[in-house]
Amino acid sequence: MVPLATEGAATGAEKSIRPGISFIAEHVRYSGTVAEGEGLLSGGLSMAELGLRVRARRHAQGLGLEQVAKLSGVSRSMVSDVERGAKTPTVLVLDRLATALGTSIARLLDEPAGDALVLLRNNQQRVVSDPAGWERRILSPVLPGVEFEFMRTVLGPRVDAGEFSPHQSGSREYVAVESGRLTLTVDGQVCVLEAGDSVYFPGDCRHSFANGQAAECVYYLVMDLGTVGPHRDRVTGSVDG
Repeated sequence: MVPLATEGAATGAEKSIRPGISFIAEHVRYSGTVAEGEGLLSGGLSMAELGLRVRARRHAQGLGLEQVAKLSGVSRSMVSDVERGAKTPTVLVLDRLATALGTSIARLLDEPAGDALVLLRNNQQRVVSDPAGWERRILSPVLPGVEFEFMRTVLGPRVDAGEFSPHQSGSREYVAVESGRLTLTVDGQVCVLEAGDSVYFPGDCRHSFANGQAAECVYYLVMDLGTVGPHRDRVTGSVDG
């Protein structure tokens, strides 16, 4: 499994939450190291193909490796390794790269589906899983020119999904809790949501999701990145994985 570099120390009631260990898969476990370009990601996408998509997106945005490293907080060597398909990125690393490139994880994993009716059966939906006990299911298709993501996330008992980087200015996120209790932290402000609660927050803030309870937490997240473009705002601390 690929270890996830966690950020910051737990505080208060969240000290008992287990840090995550993340990787990309669709009900498939990955362990050990891989040769360059080998291995499969969600839905059978190879790491080499993912790397090509990351590189193409970077070139399209007119960004160099150093610029992406600075914007994402991911080391230059890790960005290069991902582009070459030499390493499997953790969920946080892939999210930070997508954010730096002004896009979403979903767009890096999928091709646009067109703007007509798009039906996604359960087995066609992308899943980002974490062996520490959480998973994110992407419910929305990738559409041309639209940076929007609709997700269902399940956090196991006492699981912390980690802190996510600020998205570009004008981004918006909406959360609705289906079951359990969710601890949402936005730029240091803690908000505890119970089943049936919902919340909106600007997506261009540092934000994290955690479950400090003994029962699992299920919530829906809508992410609207607004105008497509590279992320040029704040960057959190460096993380690889």
